[in-house]
Amino acid sequence: MTRTLCFDFGNTRKKAALFQGAELKEALVLDDDSEQTIQRLLSVMKPEKSILSSVINHNPAVEEILAARTRFHKLSHLTKVAFTTPVGKPETIGADRLALTAAAVHYYPSYNNLVIGMGSCITYNFISKYHEFIGGGISPGLEMRLKSLNHYTAKLPLVQADSNVPLMGYDTASNILSGVVLGMAKEMDGFIEAYREKYRNINVLLTGGDIVYLASHLKNRIFADPDLIFKGLYAISEVNNP
Repeated sequence: MTRTLCFDFGNTRKKAALFQGAELKEALVLDDDSEQTIQRLLSVMKPEKSILSSVINHNPAVEEILAARTRFHKLSHLTKVAFTTPVGKPETIGADRLALTAAAVHYYPSYNNLVIGMGSCITYNFISKYHEFIGGGISPGLEMRLKSLNHYTAKLPLVQADSNVPLMGYDTASNILSGVVLGMAKEMDGFIEAYREKYRNINVLLTGGDIVYLASHLKNRIFADPDLIFKGLYAISEVNNP
């Protein structure tokens, strides 16, 4: 079976996942995007195909290496996808949001899908059952909120994220976690309820590294899948790089 290596370069982490056929075999976080790191990964994984989703100014040599050693596709607004993007400027849609949308359409094609991606930012991505990416919203992510309280105040500490959060904090750190983590959960629940009120029957997908901190605090029924963006990248690769 064909081996496909999917790269997801986000603002916080650079990640990769190997598919053998349609099965995700391994996912890992990269130390960096240096030529040595990419060459070493290709030598170990031995993929025939590769795809890159990047929302950062990554090392340009990465694309040259992948094109030289694999059948390579870079995700962009010119990529062929199984949905329409009736927004004003499709070229402004982030590669990560395109990948999440592709995953929703591929795995849940008969539903209205709300995909919530939790990375440096929270992205809300709504895809209709007619496979239209209509739009959504963007708000600060967990780490960004915690860092901003520390950066923009004189005495508030930088608190580490935790899923064990009290409703009422008992010291400064627990007050911050209550406000940030539970505040994010209430925000997400509010968006989900608003979308359900407008579109009635929707499927809610939650993905991203901060699932472990937020999922247990959401009252709405969701499907949590930390590898959703990789599954979307694989589906896109199959269309654009057969």
